[in-house]
Amino acid sequence: MTELLAPAGSMEALKAAISNGCDAIYLGMQKFGARAYSSNFDLESLKEAVMYAHLRNVKIYVTMNTIIFESEIEEMKNQMHELNEIGVDGIIVQDLAAFDYIIKNFLDMEAHCSTQMGIDDLEGTLLFKDLGAKRVVLSRELEIEKVKEIRRIAKIPLEIFVHGALCISYSGNCLMSGLIGYRSGNRGRCVGSCRKEFELIDKTTDTSYEKKYILSTKDLNTIDYIDDLKEIDSLKIEGRMKEPMYVANAVSKYRMALDNKITEEDKENLSKTFNRTFTKGYLFHEEKKNITNILRPNNFGYEIGRISKSVNDMYEITLNRTLNQNDIIRISHNNEDVNLTVVKLYDKDGNLINKADDVCYIKIKEKISKGDLVYITKDYFYYKELNSSLEKEFKHFNLDIRVYAFPNSKLIIDAEGLGYNYFYESEEILGEAINNPTTKEQVVKQFSRLKNTILELNHVDFEEYNAFIPAKLLNAARRDIVEGLYDLKLNSQKKRIKTLKAKEKISFDPEKPYLTASVTTKEQYDACVSCGIKEVYFENVVRRNQNDYKDKEGQLLIGGYGGIYRYRKTNPFVTDYSLNVVNSASCYELYKLGAKRVTLSYELNNRQIEDLINAYYEENDGYPSLEMIVYGRALMLFTKYCPLEKMNQCGICKTKSYELKDEHGSFPIISHDDCTTTILNGKTLNLLDELENIKGIEAFRLNFTVESKEQVVKTINKAFGKLNGSMSKAVFNQETDTRGHFNKEIL
Repeated sequence: MTELLAPAGSMEALKAAISNGCDAIYLGMQKFGARAYSSNFDLESLKEAVMYAHLRNVKIYVTMNTIIFESEIEEMKNQMHELNEIGVDGIIVQDLAAFDYIIKNFLDMEAHCSTQMGIDDLEGTLLFKDLGAKRVVLSRELEIEKVKEIRRIAKIPLEIFVHGALCISYSGNCLMSGLIGYRSGNRGRCVGSCRKEFELIDKTTDTSYEKKYILSTKDLNTIDYIDDLKEIDSLKIEGRMKEPMYVANAVSKYRMALDNKITEEDKENLSKTFNRTFTKGYLFHEEKKNITNILRPNNFGYEIGRISKSVNDMYEITLNRTLNQNDIIRISHNNEDVNLTVVKLYDKDGNLINKADDVCYIKIKEKISKGDLVYITKDYFYYKELNSSLEKEFKHFNLDIRVYAFPNSKLIIDAEGLGYNYFYESEEILGEAINNPTTKEQVVKQFSRLKNTILELNHVDFEEYNAFIPAKLLNAARRDIVEGLYDLKLNSQKKRIKTLKAKEKISFDPEKPYLTASVTTKEQYDACVSCGIKEVYFENVVRRNQNDYKDKEGQLLIGGYGGIYRYRKTNPFVTDYSLNVVNSASCYELYKLGAKRVTLSYELNNRQIEDLINAYYEENDGYPSLEMIVYGRALMLFTKYCPLEKMNQCGICKTKSYELKDEHGSFPIISHDDCTTTILNGKTLNLLDELENIKGIEAFRLNFTVESKEQVVKTINKAFGKLNGSMSKAVFNQETDTRGHFNKEIL
């Protein structure tokens, strides 16, 4: 049976999801969840949420899908044990340390691989199946045929996103928010930098194109493809930052679709809560250029008409759909929006009306024009309808009772419900009926009063033996049975933990620090080799989310988990920064998988690197083998989308160079042969002057992207000088960023 998985950023949203038919909920706590700005749950409210959900046979998965610094490891472990005690069904994780801790410590609480892990192939799925994952959340960039193929071969439950907001970048492979807004997406604090306006610059001809929301994606909507989706284990609706009415709307429509009860009107109603217009996504082969809505980054609403003329101090709206008093509308005027609540609505004679179906009049102060389109962004009556659904019970569970009532004996009721049996025995003795013995109909009447419960009376077995049962006693018995069945259901949560085994210690002999380099062109490669760098990453790179696994020779630089699975038995390898390693336990797990060296995440500062090394030494009686990027433009995001195609520049990326520009600076665009796109940071990371202060790193990497041969040679010479302590502090003739890796407390 396909699971419908709903988001909950609050208890209200959780109840909205359950009352509209979800099978499972995913939610976050105050720490370690990838939606730090959602209301989220504390321990007490989570206990309430788990009880509420489990009574209704709805599972709870907690998101702990941020990267986890060394100083947070103990807190992470404690939180997981608390979640296990509460009875949480599974934890969704990105960090290898978090994943490994669940696998090694808990028997019943499942480890789910978050989409931030970047798993988009069979190989990555098989790796985590081997490691003990119970579910893999695949990348949003996969086509449905590939999802089905992975499911068929891997034979592990898969989860995919089917509705809601999309990231322009492969999830977990984006540093844009951290680099521009100093709020890391991998720490749950994404500020949506991609939702801003950018100007496209043709650097070759110095041509500037109009500012647009070039990177702002539409919202995913796959409701028309539900028959294909039924083959997948779990269908996930995005929206932990959304209001309860949004959750109610989306969940109810996908529930209808899964149950074959949806109409075209129901599908249209998905537009009546927040949306940025819809796309069927890469999942169902949307053209890349149609993934984004470059006109606006926020709620689009749905069109209801247009301004047809102005009359004195009022504007006439010709409608194609109903407009009601108290609706909130948006009027699009010269690429600007006029937003207002329709407090007063008039007919052609100037009379106040409650609603209009064809023509109406409104008074507004802002100047608008004939032909301006009008949209509803909040449908007042539809929201009232959704609100009424928020706490209804979507399904009830049968209560069967067998009643034993004999004069001069206690009342005994054997009850069955929620998968459990409950035995009730009264304290008082029943009397013999003088005139009117209690009938089966009277028992049914009292036990049918289950309105405020999740139970409904089904089968009643009762034979009359001339006993009188007071209605008060029957009511007390009903309440006791309901409470007893609830307790049995909730106290059945499994809270087992595993017996830990001693682990093998892995350590490396300290090496004298040396330089490595990664390059994007043959010219850069030749320059690195000629300058004496022994390890240069070029054709031996297996990038994350570019999984064309051809046979390769020699040592590889691997950026994704699928690549590790494919090559770990055939090639020595170093793992790249894109695995987001920020703690010693993640390093250890990668060494166990065969990594010769681990490249640290950009999101570490010097103190955190020291913490990692010290923790590793304490745990393994020796040092880790680490690599660190100390120079170059960081990858800001990697995307399947092509902004050049969107701006009608398709096909000329090989002959021209482009960048995006905003108030923070310019961001170079690198177009790949498979039409994927890398967008680079506008500033160049430069830690060469700090090399003598960075301890415990074996390899310092120079990352060359858009540099000329001359710049490559100059940088390498300076790096060798700094590494050998013999070069004076020169200043580059280019803009550099000496902040180092993300060095902000807020991360």
